[in-house]
Amino acid sequence: MSGKHKNELRGRAHALRPVVTVGSGGAGPGVLAELDAALQAHQLVKVKLPSSDRYERAALADHLCIASGAELVQAMGRMAVLYRARQDHP
Repeated sequence: MSGKHKNELRGRAHALRPVVTVGSGGAGPGVLAELDAALQAHQLVKVKLPSSDRYERAALADHLCIASGAELVQAMGRMAVLYRARQDHP
């Protein structure tokens, strides 16, 4: 993804509210299914992460990206913004 495209997505994500919340139990199958459905419906999703160590949050955001096939647009504090283009709308 190009830098210009990431900047555009960051701007669009600013007004979004978190659609998926990851609790202290981590990213289980239910959370991953909810994330997949949200990405399929919206393409751009804001995820609220648990308030653990920032390195754990970064690792969790990476795990969510790998598990869902999404790209990390931005990670800031307890929020992460993920993007996955739909197959029918590139």
